[in-house]
Amino acid sequence: MKQETKRVIALGFFDGVHLGHGALLRRVGERARELGAVPAAVTFDTHPENRILRNAMPLLSSSADRADLMRRYYGIRDVIVAHFDEQMMRMPWRDFITEYLVREHGAVHLVAGHDFHFGYKGEGNPARLQETCRALGIGCDIIPKVERDGITISSTYIRTLVAQGEMERAMEFLGHPHTLTNTVARGKHLGSTLGFPTVNLQFPAGVLIPAHGVYACKVAFEDGASHMAVTNVGTRPTVDDGDRVNVEGFILDFHGDLYGRRVRMEFYHRLRGEKKFPSLEALRDEVMRNARQTRDYFAAHP
Repeated sequence: MKQETKRVIALGFFDGVHLGHGALLRRVGERARELGAVPAAVTFDTHPENRILRNAMPLLSSSADRADLMRRYYGIRDVIVAHFDEQMMRMPWRDFITEYLVREHGAVHLVAGHDFHFGYKGEGNPARLQETCRALGIGCDIIPKVERDGITISSTYIRTLVAQGEMERAMEFLGHPHTLTNTVARGKHLGSTLGFPTVNLQFPAGVLIPAHGVYACKVAFEDGASHMAVTNVGTRPTVDDGDRVNVEGFILDFHGDLYGRRVRMEFYHRLRGEKKFPSLEALRDEVMRNARQTRDYFAAHP
């Protein structure tokens, strides 16, 4: 049955939702207003390369974070997360356009990047996309690459920055802070021992872990409130012996228990590498120093 809702759809994986993706998503918004259609995007639950090449490339963002970033920063109303299974992988490129995008999801206009490939063996390309859209009588925009400082903005480059803890540089190419959203888990109550409320988060499977260390962050709650936080990414060598990576945010100017609530951690600046302290007292002194550094950072970067 033909889809009743008219959509202008951006095509891509959108890992990190960086400024290059933003050029596509802004165009979607413009076309949707012109056509009286819903601004939408199609992404996948698994990166096609990870399935096709069996090469587990860590991602900047989960599918939930990608959808949230597209909605918050670019006004995309419908984020269609396609399941990249065997059927999707083997779908002929023409069927992806005519059956999946147009018939199933009501596409009246498509927007893709200059290097977008789709369909079985990646045989679909921008030229074929434009040609098929013309034949179907629907619009199509192909967006050229976007550069900054002479560098093509890409998820691959930004992954390198995040892996090195270069959050401010990553933010220049993302257009927003690097983000991790998850449900707060039970910790070891270290925060109450040190006198700070904390949030403990885990990285979802397959999501890139930034360079271990301590970061100046903001924690955003579902109600829209946000607080500064000193966040440790790593194995907490002072209090743990294991090698499991934790994200522990010491929240400034906040009182309350966030266990079980969904929060968004935004990474702005790496303060230092992770290190082991001789005592909890020494750790507490360092967290206090890092809290002052975090306040100073956000005072200088409002």
